[in-house]
Amino acid sequence: MQNDNVLKSQGMKILAEYLGVVEAERFITLVKRESFDYTEWQRELYQDVPLKTFLQNAADFRCKQNTQPKIQ
Repeated sequence: MQNDNVLKSQGMKILAEYLGVVEAERFITLVKRESFDYTEWQRELYQDVPLKTFLQNAADFRCKQNTQPKIQ
């Protein structure tokens, strides 16, 4: 388990890489501004994804993570 500072740093790097710095900051602001229930958000986000597809995507992601260098 990583300490909080490392986790925040890596999370921001990933968001910036995929969204760009401006959109990553915007995402963080949206999450902080609204009353945000992560569990409910995840339920809504994936409610139309069949379980088999979800599990395959998770397995593919894990495989990809194991073959790429870790972000430091």
